[in-house]
Amino acid sequence: MKEILYRPLTEIIDRLATREISPVELMRTTLDRIRETQPILNSFCQIGDDDALLAEAAASEERIGRGEARALEGIPLGVKELEDALGFRSTHASLPYKDNMPAQDSAQVERLKGAGAIVVGKTNAPEFGYTAISKNLIFGVSRSPWNPDRTPGGSSGGSSAAIAGGIIPLATASDGGGSVRIPASFTGCFGLKVSYGRIPHGPDDLWVMDDTAVHGPLTRTVEDAAIHLDAVVGAHPLDPKSLPHPGLSYRAILKDLPKKLRVAYSPDLGYAVVQSDVAAAVAEAARTFESLGHSVEEISGGPPEPGYAWGISGAFEMLAKLAPLLPDHEADFGRGFIEGVKAGYRMNPDVWRQLRDHREQLNRWCGKVFADYDLLLTPTVPFDAPPARGPFPEETEGRKQPMATVGSFTMPFNLSWHPASTVRAGISKAGLPVGLQIVGPRHRDDLVLQASWAYEQARPWTEKWPQV
Repeated sequence: MKEILYRPLTEIIDRLATREISPVELMRTTLDRIRETQPILNSFCQIGDDDALLAEAAASEERIGRGEARALEGIPLGVKELEDALGFRSTHASLPYKDNMPAQDSAQVERLKGAGAIVVGKTNAPEFGYTAISKNLIFGVSRSPWNPDRTPGGSSGGSSAAIAGGIIPLATASDGGGSVRIPASFTGCFGLKVSYGRIPHGPDDLWVMDDTAVHGPLTRTVEDAAIHLDAVVGAHPLDPKSLPHPGLSYRAILKDLPKKLRVAYSPDLGYAVVQSDVAAAVAEAARTFESLGHSVEEISGGPPEPGYAWGISGAFEMLAKLAPLLPDHEADFGRGFIEGVKAGYRMNPDVWRQLRDHREQLNRWCGKVFADYDLLLTPTVPFDAPPARGPFPEETEGRKQPMATVGSFTMPFNLSWHPASTVRAGISKAGLPVGLQIVGPRHRDDLVLQASWAYEQARPWTEKWPQV
C-alpha cells in the first residue's frame, strides 16, 4: 500500500473513485508514512489526531460509495506552516507565534477542503518564509529525500520533501521570491508560481502592500497542479487583488499547447552565476522545445539584478508586522531573520523611488521579451541544493554569486507578476535534481501549464523518485 504514496495525485484520485483503495486505508498509510520518515526528513511540523482524521476519511468513503465524491474526496493534504488551517497552530515557524491559533482557514485551504481534501498536518518552513532553507527554532531542520544532508529548499521545503519523499500526494505552497519553484527544483517536483492574484490570499490581518507573494501548487506532475488550481482559483471578497475565475478548467486545456511557439532561452539573465553541470542540463532540456516543433533562440542581457529591490521591500513589509513585538521579543526571533527584517528601517523616499525605478526597468524588459517571444526559458536555480542547515554558496566555481544568489532566476518574476513554472531538467553530477524554469506572459498560467505538460510528456520524470 505504501507504494501508492509515490504515485501522481491523478492516479490516487482514480483508484479511490473505483474503490480499488479506500480513503481510510490511504489515511492510515499516510499517517504511518509521516511518522516513518519524520526522523529523516522532518517534513511535517504538526500532525492531526489519528482518530479524527480516520473519521474524516470514513466520511469520504461513504460519499464515494453514495456517488457523491468531490474532486479531491479523501485526499490527504499537507498545509504549509505559513498558512492558516483550523485546528492547527499558525506559528509562522517563529517562537513569538508558537501558540497562535487561527480563527479560520485560509481561502486556499477552505477551497481545498471544500473539494474533499483532508488536512493531515502542517509542513515545515523557515521563519516567516524568509529563506530558501527550511529550518527554524521551533521545529528544526527539514531535509531532502534525495540526500538528507541537503536542504529540500524553502520556503515550501516541508511540502517539497513530503511530495518528493512519497509521504502525501497534495500540499500547499507559496512563492514570494522562488519559494515554490526553488524547493520544487531541488526535489525534482513540478512547481508553479501563478500570476499575482490568481489564487486568493489570506484573509490577512494587514493589507498586503509588498505585492510579490502568491500561493501555488507544488506537485509530482503538471496535471496534479492543474487539479489543484481548478479547486482554488477565483476572486475572494477579502483579497482585493484576487483575479476573477479564468473561466476554464486548467486540467481540461493541458493538451492544447499552440504550435510553432517562439521561445527565448536565457542561460543567465545577464547576471546569474550558474554551476556548469546545471547550465548544461538546462541547456539540453531547453532544446526539447525544438523537438516539439517550436523555435528556441538564446538571448543575451537581462533585467536589473533583483536582490536588493526584492529584499528591502520584503523587509519593510515584515517590519510593519513585527515592529510592535521587537521591544519585548526581539531575542526570540532567529538572529539572521530579525537582522534581515530590521533592514526595513532603511526605507525612505529615496529608497522607495529606487524600488519603483527597478520594477519599471524590469517591467520594460519583460514587455520587450514577451513582445518578441511566447515563452522564456531559464535555469530555475543556479546551483545544487546546499547543506540542510545552509549556507548558500558565496561563489560558484570561483565566480562570486550576485546578491540574489539562490533566487537569481526566480525573484524577477515575483516582482513582475509573470507566471513561471519549474520542470525537472535532469540530474547534476552530485545526483541532485536540476530545474528548468518556464516563464509566460502575464495571466497566461494556461500557456505555462500547457508548455510544462508538453515538456513532461517528452521527458517524463513521474517514475523517478528517491526511496526514503
